[in-house]
Amino acid sequence: MSKPETDDSEDTLPPLSRHAVRVFGERGVAPEGELRDDTLAAEVPVALVFNGVSHAVMMATPQDMDAFALGFALSEGILDTAADCRGIDVRTVDASEAGLPAGMPGIEVQLEISTRSFERLKDRRRSLAGRTGCGVCGVESFAGLDLSPQPVPRRDWIERIDLPTVLHAFAGMPPRQVFNAEAGAIHAAAWATVDGELTDLMEDVGRHNALDKLIGSLARANRLQEPGFVLMSSRGSHELVRKCARVGIAAMATISAPTAMGVRMAELCGLRFWGLCRAPRGVLYADGRSHGS
Repeated sequence: MSKPETDDSEDTLPPLSRHAVRVFGERGVAPEGELRDDTLAAEVPVALVFNGVSHAVMMATPQDMDAFALGFALSEGILDTAADCRGIDVRTVDASEAGLPAGMPGIEVQLEISTRSFERLKDRRRSLAGRTGCGVCGVESFAGLDLSPQPVPRRDWIERIDLPTVLHAFAGMPPRQVFNAEAGAIHAAAWATVDGELTDLMEDVGRHNALDKLIGSLARANRLQEPGFVLMSSRGSHELVRKCARVGIAAMATISAPTAMGVRMAELCGLRFWGLCRAPRGVLYADGRSHGS
């Protein structure tokens, strides 16, 4: 599988920034408060443009933008494989050019994709535009939710993703969450082997974005089909399950609880799903050995 060409000028905006704040209520701090510098996570609008046509604007941490864009395109079914992306160009757009308030720049990511993928994307946009509204989750109809399960191929190693393996992998996450350690408010998506060894971790203010960055990074390295599983520093929602299933990832574990729809989606996709993974405890919500009916 070929890799998309990327522009090395990405990540021109910092993922963290310093702000002057006044702290109150802390032991040893005077009643009038204490002036300090605080580190905050950056959150910027990122426009994803496919073959010159803007498709979506996401709020994201301005880091690993090429991986994010590729992962989004794969996990949302815009591309079938990374080879369908011919190139990615990332540029910073200043606030005045983007029509945003002063001090709020944006990022534009241009993806050049295959004709087949682009025609499918245009058909999807036309279909959405023609539906009547129901006001659900920001789309125009129930059908627009696109909740069709994506069956995951059966994996003979799936039962090796047990509680000790999952907890071992989670124990390796905090040292790699460097942005969250400084600023907080930043989610992480990580990849671990079937032995629970953490190999990759991506961070973003959005849990979906962090997962897309991880998927894009794995796709660029031709590693999406490796045995292993995803870990999330978040709750387990149906969107995360579907993103994993769409690219063939067979197992996921989350620190927080899942939603009922997330569990049902995992059952329908045949994805092994651990939740509430806080040592020494974890809950297996879907075993990944069979597809629901």
